[in-house]
Amino acid sequence: MPWSDTVGVVGLGRMARALLLPLLDSGLLERSAVRAAVASEASARRLSDELGIQVSTDAAQAWAAPVVLLAVKPQQIEAVAPAATEALAEALAAATPGGEPLLISVLAGVTLARLQALFPGRACVRAVPNTPALVRAGLTGLSWGEGVGEARREQVRRLFAEVGEVLDLPEPQLDPFLALTSSGPAFLALVAESMADGAVAGGLPRPLAMHLAHRTMAGTAALLQGQELHPGQLKDMVTSPAGTTAAGLRQLERAGLRSALIEAVLAATERSRQLG
Repeated sequence: MPWSDTVGVVGLGRMARALLLPLLDSGLLERSAVRAAVASEASARRLSDELGIQVSTDAAQAWAAPVVLLAVKPQQIEAVAPAATEALAEALAAATPGGEPLLISVLAGVTLARLQALFPGRACVRAVPNTPALVRAGLTGLSWGEGVGEARREQVRRLFAEVGEVLDLPEPQLDPFLALTSSGPAFLALVAESMADGAVAGGLPRPLAMHLAHRTMAGTAALLQGQELHPGQLKDMVTSPAGTTAAGLRQLERAGLRSALIEAVLAATERSRQLG
């Protein structure tokens, strides 16, 4: 059943498209009910043709919707706030009777307190989704601002559930959640690419090496989750005394892979806090 509210989208970059495409394709959001705003006329025309939705450079028409997905860069938040204030009266008129207009922010690090200060009159939600939403295998963490009632919460959960698993989290946990789940795919992609490079160096053709690296990563994740294994258990399952895996693991420990990944997640966590 389609969502009844008109949805405004401010900023239509990779993350916004990763969320919107599955929702539009599933019919949960009607294309005619989406009003998106981008910075340039060229981008507006291209994205309108690509997605089949209304896209313009007029942010007011997006901010006038009762529900707005805010997906600009964190550094741009101050610049987009005035248009939201100007369109507030229209958003209030379009909102569900007795409820405030809703703002769903996917901006890394930008806190609920800052959102509520910049966008008064709107109930605010922080959402941290990740790009596997494109194949409906995403993870989204949600933290709720003041004034978001249970009916609205279920509505938002339903939107994000269409593209993966949804978790309610205390706001302080959103930064490490982002570092693990949103930055994590880039870290894992680098691991997959490096493993494939090693296989090419060992003699495999690159297309086959890439296919095998991807399938190995996907199969390992499925095994860990399907059998509820601790990663250390799976490591021990495939490591024979003096075998090939033991030799490879020894090299990874010597190179500091474990420490490098820990520090990568911590660095991404800290950067998320700085952006806020």
